[in-house]
Amino acid sequence: MSDLITPAYTVPVNLGTRSYRVDIGHGLLQNLGSIANQILTKSSTCAVITDSNVGPLYAETALESLKAAGKKPVLITVPAGEASKSLLSSQTVLSEMARAGLDRKSFAVALGGGVIGDLGGFCASIYQRGIPYIQVPTTVLSQVDSSVGGKTGVNLPDAKNMVGNFHQPAHVIADIATLSSLHKREWNEGFAEIIKHACIRDASMLPLIDQVASGSGDLADLIRWNIAIKAAVVEADEYETLGIRALLNFGHTLGHAIEAAAGYGVLLHGEAISLGLHAAALLSVKLSKLTTTDADRIIDLLRRFDLPVQLSASFETEELLRIARMDKKFEHGKIRFVLLSALGSAHVSNEVTEDHLREVIAEIRGA
Repeated sequence: MSDLITPAYTVPVNLGTRSYRVDIGHGLLQNLGSIANQILTKSSTCAVITDSNVGPLYAETALESLKAAGKKPVLITVPAGEASKSLLSSQTVLSEMARAGLDRKSFAVALGGGVIGDLGGFCASIYQRGIPYIQVPTTVLSQVDSSVGGKTGVNLPDAKNMVGNFHQPAHVIADIATLSSLHKREWNEGFAEIIKHACIRDASMLPLIDQVASGSGDLADLIRWNIAIKAAVVEADEYETLGIRALLNFGHTLGHAIEAAAGYGVLLHGEAISLGLHAAALLSVKLSKLTTTDADRIIDLLRRFDLPVQLSASFETEELLRIARMDKKFEHGKIRFVLLSALGSAHVSNEVTEDHLREVIAEIRGA
């Protein structure tokens, strides 16, 4: 078995008996088997869940690492794309896990982007009433956001993430080397969530985001910084009952509606969230204390990563509102909308009305 590669950074996620760590660095995928032996000593059989894009690139390394550690992995591959984040795909994955003989002492590995992380985690959470899983995120978006925090789930046709639960991973391996295979569009979309984290929690991260946008800056450190922000929020409000974790939804109320209205996969998640961030920034100027200068800074930074800030005329306002009403952020017909009072300072507001949403949709359509 290969020697363990030392992570450049490690971020702990402290959740009592559900605590785990996130390793960040180059070439860490080959540590998978050794990590599994350290934290899942009673497990032997396992499922490596991936998609048709990631599998040909990284599944062999994952499988060989697990085999060298004495594990018995089975590879389960679903078609790449948001359409695989569905109840139908979860049934396919669960059936393959059962056919492979996985039992209550088995574990899963989610090898891929956010779709695979959510789908793999969801399947692990309900197979045999719950088995452990390791997240191996392979996109910027999944490394800085969806792989950490334990939210798992699948989409319904008109509602994103409507079916799911909380199931924390046993470990997260963020291998920076896997990001080299991303197309530019996939690379860029991850920075919507990075910009969001700076907006809601730590504006001092903005200069490093600028540096990375210019081709300099320490990408591993930027990813570490974002994971640390996400971990701190999750530690404070794991099950989103205190209103703290809800701050991570900045830009997501309209962003999710736009993503669903476009048809899952037409807009990448980060692209839809970019439009939602633009809308949320404008509403923060109107209804909170965010300055126009700071709102413009957010929008300009989104543009630096070629993320969309103008909504296509093909999106009908009332259709976006219809979809948004089904969002989990609507409670008793009222909108729980995240606004900024300043860069790095966010709060949940009940002041946003549907008329406000209509106005801001018109504004980002005319951007």
